[in-house]
Amino acid sequence: MFDLPLDLSQARILVTNDDGIHAQGLKVLEAIARSITDDVWVVAPEMEQSAASHSLTINRPLRLRQLDERRYTVDGTPTDCVLLAVNHIMKDARPTLVLSGVNQGSNIGEDVTYSGTIAAAMEATLLGVPAIALSQHYENRTQIDWSAAERWGAEVIRKAVSVAWPKYVLLNVNFPARPAAEVTGIQVVRHGKRKIGDELVERVDPRGKPYIWIGTLRGEADVAPDTDIHVVFSGGISVTPVYLDLTHTPTLQTLRHAFE
Repeated sequence: MFDLPLDLSQARILVTNDDGIHAQGLKVLEAIARSITDDVWVVAPEMEQSAASHSLTINRPLRLRQLDERRYTVDGTPTDCVLLAVNHIMKDARPTLVLSGVNQGSNIGEDVTYSGTIAAAMEATLLGVPAIALSQHYENRTQIDWSAAERWGAEVIRKAVSVAWPKYVLLNVNFPARPAAEVTGIQVVRHGKRKIGDELVERVDPRGKPYIWIGTLRGEADVAPDTDIHVVFSGGISVTPVYLDLTHTPTLQTLRHAFE
């Protein structure tokens, strides 16, 4: 069990992301964190690492740069950033909470298996630090409205850490593509399922070589109402607990019988 509930006024918060150190969502999350506590640290990738998943850099050295007091960047993945932050930069006084995001785009349904935002929270969880991943859904990439995350982010975090979570659980939070005043509420729901990966665009580059671009087509139709997909597309904020023990316990006994 994590050391929860947390007294956020005394919390030491690590902020990270997968969109990179210069991302607008990181600025939003920093502001949210600083509204909660004065002890805020930032360790984020130098470059965008979207869809990096839980990858760890092991075949080359990592470069860590200090940009300012309590502000660092790493030329690696979100997982690298959290690992270096917890076990190196902050090793003498580890964070009491890790916040990852605010991601540019939602992380709902199957997105959690690809997301670098979720992966950063995973790494923190595996290192024994409670973590929350936060993402902002949008309909127009060039005109993202961050107001839902800005208005509701601190409230969601405060409520989330007011109760205890089991070990190996992280929280996945998604804000809808609506102005803050139009958010319909906060719902704790399960992850939904969508049809993904159908948009494969085949083209030819200027040198005459063929290539395939994986698109972002998703199917939101016919999703259950008690899922993150339905809640976010209906204008609400979804909160989903994610459990990192991937063992399917009911199948253990079945397989044991098969291998006797």
